Amino acid sequence: MGANTATLSGNPFYIPLMIGFYTGLRISEAFALTWDDIDLENRTLTVNKQVIKRNFGAEVRKVVEKKGKKEMRSSWYFTSPKTEGSNRTIPFGQALYEALKAEKLAQQKNELKYGEYYTIHVLKKEVDEKRNDMFRIVPLQKCVGYGLPQTRLVCVAENGQFTSTDSFKYASRIIHHELKIGFDYHSLRHTHATMLIEGGANVKNVQARLGHSDITTTLQTYVHNTDKMGEQSVEIFERFADRKTC
Repeated sequence: MGANTATLSGNPFYIPLMIGFYTGLRISEAFALTWDDIDLENRTLTVNKQVIKRNFGAEVRKVVEKKGKKEMRSSWYFTSPKTEGSNRTIPFGQALYEALKAEKLAQQKNELKYGEYYTIHVLKKEVDEKRNDMFRIVPLQKCVGYGLPQTRLVCVAENGQFTSTDSFKYASRIIHHELKIGFDYHSLRHTHATMLIEGGANVKNVQARLGHSDITTTLQTYVHNTDKMGEQSVEIFERFADRKTC
């Protein structure tokens, strides 16, 4: 994957794909990123939350049940990461840096272009059934007054609307149907880990990048035993054996 943003300008899935390929983030982590999580100067991104879709508000639930409706109102939320080990800061390279830099500038221009009709997002603090804090992501047009803190999401469309994981999953189904490719966002995570190991990366570092609490998960689930790994193992063994016989 390259960072040619010009050829993919306006595609809301380009940045999520770049993030997944170059960092190995889970889909719920990638789509939860805000610009506050991105340090372009030091070329790092910080994972400190994930995004989930769920029904919101006990009062809404009661009203819906009273009216006898089956559907439930739902929204996107920021919640804590999957595990404690999922909280991490990940360095990234030139390709993702260029893509994110261009995307941030494009979003600033789009906000000026759409003016008061640009979609922004604010956070409404709520609690889940276990009394843990969570924050509902509320989309609003700029012309609507609001008294809640604003969050600037990285994965948005041209008009500022959140590009959700549901949207990406729909795109994955289209890819699978049209191109006959069994692709989903998790494929990027597998690819990222495997390429790192094939390239000689330290497994503990790969574990940290992926946010695994147990290195066994990294080795058994995400690192595939590829032909290239097998060839490297032979080369390493032969170099070692040659030194011993000299």
